[in-house]
This record gives sequence, C-alpha cells and structure tokens, in this order.
Amino acid sequence: MPEGVNENVGARLREIRQRNRMSQRALAKKAGVVNSTISLIEAGHSNPSVGALKRILDAIPISLAEFFSLTEQGRDQIFFGKKEFTEIGKGGISYLQIGKNKVGRSIQILKETYRPGSDTGKVRLVHAGEEGGIVISGRLEVTVEDQCRVLSPGDGYYFSSSLPHRFRCVGDEPCVVVSACSPPSF
Repeated sequence: MPEGVNENVGARLREIRQRNRMSQRALAKKAGVVNSTISLIEAGHSNPSVGALKRILDAIPISLAEFFSLTEQGRDQIFFGKKEFTEIGKGGISYLQIGKNKVGRSIQILKETYRPGSDTGKVRLVHAGEEGGIVISGRLEVTVEDQCRVLSPGDGYYFSSSLPHRFRCVGDEPCVVVSACSPPSF
C-alpha cells in the first residue's frame, strides 16, 4: 500500500456502512459483489483495488475522497504544500488529492502517478460528471468507450465520466498526470 494510505479501510467501510444503515449483504448486492467480499474487507482480510472500493462506495453512495477524509472538519484550507496532499490510490497508481475533505466541493484535483504497466482495472470506470487531465511525463493510454489513444507529455483528455473509461501506463517510465473531475468522484 502506498505511503500515506489509510491502512484501516475495513474499519472505515464498516463505520460508513453502519452509518447508512446497510447490512453487509445489502451493500454487496447493491455494489454487485459477492456477499463475502464486504465481510472480508471489513475484517481486514482483503484489500480492495481502487476500482473495487469505488464500486462499493458508489453503492452507499460516498466518494473515495469523502471516505478517506470523513474525520476532517473545520475551516477550508486554501494553500497546500506537497506533503499535505492526501493519498487515495493504491497498488501501481498513486492519486495525490489536493486537500483532504472534498465534501461540498464541486471539483477534485489530482496528481496521478502510474507505474509502468499499471492500469485502473479491467472493469472500466463509469460515474457522473466530467474529467480532464494533462500528461506531464511518461505515456498514458486512455480508453473512452470505443476510442483509445496513447498520450505523451503535453497531451490531454477531457470527456463525460458517464462514458466507460480506463487509464493505463504504457512504456518503461512512470506516467504523471494532473487531472480534475467534477463533481469529485474518488
């Protein structure tokens, strides 16, 4: 798990699920996963991918940003040093979010870093809103519906997030992207 990621995903998921008065079985059904998946995650015996966790949280509904920042309250912060970004990724993808709490915000800004060969998963992402980004370094394959393109530094993308999409780092070097989505979806 990348440095800075909350290692107690299971306990946090249980708390959120119970706050929303959902049984494990009801959440699993609504998220389209087998019943034991929620139980294993909550018990700390399974560590879901970002895509799987997002699908589960969409069934509550709560964004990844809200999930990882629920305890954050108080005055809105305006400026952020690089050590104040919130890591919400895992595995081969780092999603550094500007700020912690995106509750009530209309946009989410991320610095995404993909290790060579990493991707967002076999199941394409679909959610409400729009997203766009600019490749800073490396090469990123972006697939949106039936369109696919490899982007290089300086290239960008912008599309409706309701279209099935996937991101994959191609080449031998990590890919860095600065992206934004509205409304916040992670």
